[in-house]
Amino acid sequence: MYPPSPWHLRGQLYLSVFVLPHHEVPTLPPGIRPLTVAGRTLVGAAWVNYEPGGTLHYRELLAAVLVRPLRFSILNIWVDSPESCAGGRDMWAIPKDLTELTIASPAAAAPGIARAGIAVGRRLPGRWPTPLPLVQGRAHDLIRTPVRGTAALRPSRIDWSIDPDGPLGYLAGRRPLLSVTLSDFRLRFGA
Repeated sequence: MYPPSPWHLRGQLYLSVFVLPHHEVPTLPPGIRPLTVAGRTLVGAAWVNYEPGGTLHYRELLAAVLVRPLRFSILNIWVDSPESCAGGRDMWAIPKDLTELTIASPAAAAPGIARAGIAVGRRLPGRWPTPLPLVQGRAHDLIRTPVRGTAALRPSRIDWSIDPDGPLGYLAGRRPLLSVTLSDFRLRFGA
């Protein structure tokens, strides 16, 4: 039904980082605490295009929060692959849902959720490490998943249009603090 862990993935990731008042961040499972500074929390929203040559190729839209200790926890996530959806839920407790997604820079869309215009800037020299350890809650357990990789970095501009009545409504009308593209990334997801 889906490939075993780890997944080796490659592609393009278009990320914006938003700063939200702590009380506006969706509730996390018990035992997962957002990293908060002066009552503010960082939430990343990303469009990801996993390309052929990896374990699976599909598209995804997600929102994740920076938590303590330094990890990420996914708040919302949609994919257009049944295998990715089932594997993410079963192996790593990632709350994936299926939807129709279009991601082709300079635009991305998930009907009823969000749209974006994407302008990718010039590539910075070298390849950069992309350690993205993940923690998710399942019942009374915490599922920790190592994620390691490298990517080329490109400053970017992502103009978000988020449905205020949709599941990402907590980001609607906000401007990102910064946006970046992790270009031609290579990730090892899972142990």
